[in-house]
Amino acid sequence: MKGLILSLLAFCFFSSAIAQTYSIKGTLKEIEDSKPITGATVNLSDTSGKPVLNQLSSATGTFNLRGLTPRIYKLRISNIGFAPIDTIITLNSNIDLGSILLNRDATQLEEVVFQATPPPVRLKQDTLEYGAANFKVNPDANVQDMVKKMPGITIENGVVKAGGEDVRKVTIDGREFFGDDATAALRNLPAEVVDKIQVFDRLSDQAQITGVDDGNTVKAINVVTKANMRNGQYGRIFAGYGTDDRYSAGGNVTFMKENRRISLVGMTNNVNQQNFSQEDLLGVTSQGQQGRGGWGGRGGGNFMVGQSPGITKTNAFGINYSNSPNKKLNISGSYFFNNTDNTNESVLNRQLFANGDSSRVYAQTSSSHTNNLNHRANMRIEYKMDSNNTFTFTPNISYQNNSSESRTVGENFIRKTTLQSSTVNLQDRSSNAFNLGNNALWRHNFAKRRRTLSMNIYTGFNERNNDNYLDGITRSDTRNDTTRQLSDQYNKTMNFNTNINFSEPISKKSQLQFTYNPSYSLNTNDRQTFRYDTAVKSYSIIDERLSTVFKNTLVTQRGGMSFNTGDRDRNFSVGLFYQEAKMNTDYTYPESFKIKRTFSNFLPEMSFRSKVGKKGNLRANYRVNVNAPNVDRLQNVINNTNPLFLSTGNPDLSQTVAHNAFARYNYTNTTKGLSFFANLGFTKTEDYISNASFIASEDSVISPSVVLFKGSQLTKPVNLDGYWSTRAFFTLGIPLKFIKTNLNLNSGYSHSRTPGIVNNISNFSKNNSVQLGLVLASNISEYIDFTVSYNSSFSSVRNSVQPNLDNDFITQNLGLDANMLTKNGWILQNDLNYSSYNGLKDGFNQKFILWNLGIGKKFLKDQKGELK
Repeated sequence: MKGLILSLLAFCFFSSAIAQTYSIKGTLKEIEDSKPITGATVNLSDTSGKPVLNQLSSATGTFNLRGLTPRIYKLRISNIGFAPIDTIITLNSNIDLGSILLNRDATQLEEVVFQATPPPVRLKQDTLEYGAANFKVNPDANVQDMVKKMPGITIENGVVKAGGEDVRKVTIDGREFFGDDATAALRNLPAEVVDKIQVFDRLSDQAQITGVDDGNTVKAINVVTKANMRNGQYGRIFAGYGTDDRYSAGGNVTFMKENRRISLVGMTNNVNQQNFSQEDLLGVTSQGQQGRGGWGGRGGGNFMVGQSPGITKTNAFGINYSNSPNKKLNISGSYFFNNTDNTNESVLNRQLFANGDSSRVYAQTSSSHTNNLNHRANMRIEYKMDSNNTFTFTPNISYQNNSSESRTVGENFIRKTTLQSSTVNLQDRSSNAFNLGNNALWRHNFAKRRRTLSMNIYTGFNERNNDNYLDGITRSDTRNDTTRQLSDQYNKTMNFNTNINFSEPISKKSQLQFTYNPSYSLNTNDRQTFRYDTAVKSYSIIDERLSTVFKNTLVTQRGGMSFNTGDRDRNFSVGLFYQEAKMNTDYTYPESFKIKRTFSNFLPEMSFRSKVGKKGNLRANYRVNVNAPNVDRLQNVINNTNPLFLSTGNPDLSQTVAHNAFARYNYTNTTKGLSFFANLGFTKTEDYISNASFIASEDSVISPSVVLFKGSQLTKPVNLDGYWSTRAFFTLGIPLKFIKTNLNLNSGYSHSRTPGIVNNISNFSKNNSVQLGLVLASNISEYIDFTVSYNSSFSSVRNSVQPNLDNDFITQNLGLDANMLTKNGWILQNDLNYSSYNGLKDGFNQKFILWNLGIGKKFLKDQKGELK
């Protein structure tokens, strides 16, 4: 009986397997303008050529071949006036081929078998799309290795840039992948799964419903995976050990099944590979800047910090989950753990200017040891309530703990020979920070097309605690002071921000949008500094000049209207908004007083987008932003952590008003594979927050516990007019078919005019910078991969009243990456880099070469293992 039951179960199992059928679907489009192709013949046959199924594409270019049993098929797509497409498909699950691009061909050629490969670069409205098949990399390369071969995309100091702008979001097939951490997303996805790379300006969630840019766009990359790679598992592990006890190990694995994806990543090393970007070390030191929707801000992204100097040991782990359990619900979330241990030694030489004298020099040597522990998690839930209502909820939370020890030796000289003052101080700091943020967005579509209502509510909470012990000795030829103190600082910030938008169509192509944006921010700051009492052997003597307790509230009301008209080829938008901000600061220690201020501003904005011919796209915008002063800069308290460089806040600081203009032109010729991008920008800031510095010619007593020593500097933030900057970035991509290599040329120019005050003398510092770059990226085969790169930067600094500090300097970098792989698995890798720095002061110009060489052998089944 038992055997009979097993036989019946086996029969049912195999019957079910035999009955299982799948489908193949896709959308046919013209390669030039992405128009759907109607009535094209889609023919499916077996490997012998026997017809299995035929279908004509619909009016929207779609086809869907259903009821297919698992096997290998030949798929042929043909239409009069287009080159046919032939490909082989192994069917073991439902396959969505996505957009299949057909090229017009007036002459009927002989049948050619090839994959449906998109062109190297093409422009789809505001989106640049790169065909991954056109950029050859080694079999085990990741997506970052691939994208840096693409014109207009660079990796600078671990930050991904597209068209000169930081990439702030990476999605996989349109879904979140590791939150905002672009570097983690690209490094932990293998290149072999990629079909296309899309680069675009991602609108905010609220702006996507209307299509009107609300000023909160970010540069984003979407990785489109191959249809046959969306089910299965992939990953890699690695480990290495070297001299001086250097080690590196890590890995990643991804599980994909239909709409569900789970990714795990981990690493440990002591060779400065900070694979997962981290928030500021105790980050949150800034209180956020005022966004378009009001003051207060939501803090920065969690991947914007570059690599720390020195030698860093990193232990990190992350998990990402994404799933669409049904048509109404999308869920994604990430958790990261990051622990870094950093040791750093540095030397600093700075030339100072005061009263026409530029002979003053500050020299500093310092060493530090820092340990930072970071937990952060984020989630995104999108729920389609019905055909007219959607709800999106994006919570995030993070906790950081930081401890550091440092030793600093500073000296003030005249002409490098006469010592004016010196300091030696030791610091021991411990800090922790907690951040919590929630963003909820509800969107409603009315029965009337393009009539919409949306409400976005953000709440944020931030709490910081810092304890800083300082022991120091500072000397001049007339004084000898000892400092021994404890600074205890507590800061709490709460933000509430609401943004309500209503859009109303007034014609087939035009609509009005009404916006109301109230916001509230509360910041509580308690900083108390205690001097050491030798009698009781404790830090019990409070120093009023170094302590402050205050509360700052900011309430804003912002409202306005914008007009938008156009279609997908041409669009124009103009708007005018009015904002009133009330800032109240209540000081309770060391003295009690209040500061109440009201700011009112009209904030115009304008944007324009147009298709230029069949291959170009032009976009331009102008916007006025208002930014609040950082709350730390409002503290009227002296920071004496470096007695030779004192700083204090300014409670009278005003907001800054920035006028920003930006234009971008994109040109792509898909036939020739040629691409050209140009970005131009201009910023003019009123009440720019700069520094007013005072350099003491004699020892000056500021308070019983604070002395500004001879040659030392006291800095205070002030509002100054006269700041403006311009910037330009150009890139040209050309395929060199005769050597199967892509040539990317880029250049940039920037100019800034920055005001400042030194000893009551105003100065304007003008900085001109020109950048040139070249990348030759091989496209020969997966067995030969090389990249030759050259980057140079020329900078010129000119000062209006201190020409002795004018300077010109040049930096150059030449690199060669060459990876060769034989078919039987032998590997030869070369990484050669030459760097040159010229124009700095004597002893600081440098030229050096770094060379990394590797040889290895692949082994195991399908060469999955590698020993190098």
